Amino acid sequence: MRCTIAGQSFHLQMNEVERAMSGVKPDPITGESVRIGRRTYPVKQVGSVITGQAPKDFSAAEVSRALTKIGFTCIPAAGQGEPTL
Repeated sequence: MRCTIAGQSFHLQMNEVERAMSGVKPDPITGESVRIGRRTYPVKQVGSVITGQAPKDFSAAEVSRALTKIGFTCIPAAGQGEPTL
């Protein structure tokens, strides 16, 4: 599925994101997160891995929208409401 992150267009698929994150150790979660396989990652870490961009170049909301579009469930930062389905 085509998604835009930091003004750039990416074609993302669930299995490609899972493959890209395979073997990547999750950073500590301080904000929004996403469950990929048996691990929970900060969405900014996932965004950095799948786009090759620095985390400062995009928002967590952009990555959450893109991941949600392709079937992942994103979890808001503690105390910010229900997970995005």
